[in-house]
Amino acid sequence: MFETLSGRLTATLKQLAGRGVLTEEAVREGLREIRRVLLEADVSFELTRGFTERVREKAVGLPTLKAVNPGQQLVKIVHDELVALLGEKREPLAFASVPPTVMLLVGLQGSGKTTTAAKLAVRLKREQKAPFLVAADVYRPAAEEQLRQLADRVEVGVYGPTEHRTDGQTDASAAGRRGARSTDVVEMVAMAIEEAGHQRARTVIVDTAGRLQIDDEMMAELAQLKEAVTPHEILLVADSMTGQDAVRIARGFHERLGITGVVLTKLDGDARGGAALSIYGVTGAPIKFVGVGEGLDALEPFDPVRMAGRILEQGDVVGLVERAQETIKAEDAERLARKATSKRGMDLEDFLQAMRQIERMGPLEGLLGMIPGVNAKALKKAKVDPKRMKHVEAIVLSMTPKERRRPELLNGSRRARIAKGAGRPVQEVNQLMKQFDQMRKMMKRMGKGGMPF
Repeated sequence: MFETLSGRLTATLKQLAGRGVLTEEAVREGLREIRRVLLEADVSFELTRGFTERVREKAVGLPTLKAVNPGQQLVKIVHDELVALLGEKREPLAFASVPPTVMLLVGLQGSGKTTTAAKLAVRLKREQKAPFLVAADVYRPAAEEQLRQLADRVEVGVYGPTEHRTDGQTDASAAGRRGARSTDVVEMVAMAIEEAGHQRARTVIVDTAGRLQIDDEMMAELAQLKEAVTPHEILLVADSMTGQDAVRIARGFHERLGITGVVLTKLDGDARGGAALSIYGVTGAPIKFVGVGEGLDALEPFDPVRMAGRILEQGDVVGLVERAQETIKAEDAERLARKATSKRGMDLEDFLQAMRQIERMGPLEGLLGMIPGVNAKALKKAKVDPKRMKHVEAIVLSMTPKERRRPELLNGSRRARIAKGAGRPVQEVNQLMKQFDQMRKMMKRMGKGGMPF
């Protein structure tokens, strides 16, 4: 996430932070590099200029504070300005005082609206908000079927052209292929909200139609939909990989619809960061969620303070703890901790369970990036292979239950059999057992109150 931006920005600030006194020339030189980094990250010129000017005004002539040199104070100034650029504070979703809460997901085709609808449903279901999905894209072939499959995985209700047709209304899917009228979609969504009420849903997520680009026909349909159903949230789903295009798209939707928030997708990819750093400043609409992976649980609330910390490689321990709380049951964690620090120690069954819990928390690179002091360059060099965990799982599952409970039984012939069963080299089995043994010893020492090294 923002690897290039993070690495270069941090390197520039480290050079400045090492100085005992910040002269105007030193600040100007550093800000010149920061300006270059932000522009290359696709942040708009106007926002970049305003950002560097505010930092310059606050940084020049900084008085020295006790135990804090001017360079460290500069890092704090840059952090605070990044927070302001990203939206200042976390903005939660708005919910109706009387359910259901209606949320329109809007955006261009290919931005990830349908998948985001399902991800949002997962989060709302976890929060006891009883979500209900509406397939309102009657133009794109298979859009309804895609949402239905996702709804089945999430185990939530769904309403689309199929139900609308069954209710004796307009065949919206067939009409859509011929050029459906906006009133057909508006009527269908109104019926869907009514059905959601019958099913005691508390939130209704409407997956609207997109286009390859902003056009009057799409905007007219969305405007009619907004007027008819009075949504509590209009969330723009934008692809962060498109950089400044995402900002232009956000401005277009905001001017026509008045979006209440943004969901940035594919933030776990090679995003340069320009979209995240520019959208709020250009539109005033807060980023409410970010997509950080392909899994249906890979949607995180956006927090400007914590994101600024991650960009400056200060980590996000709170985010790491929250993710752990969402994916790992407290009783499982406590049982594993007791077993790992006991006299006998953890076995390979426990190891497999712990590994699966880590997998549920998301990609390993993302988790490491949330730890303070782990920089983007080090993560890049580490080259964490996502297949590695699958290989480890295959090796452990190729063992008998008795072998998993008693790792000391694994002699040469057993290891050869396990390697053959897992389809991996014997060297990988040996390497895994060596790492497991080291980890088990470390956990035992920690249980006795000793240092883990």
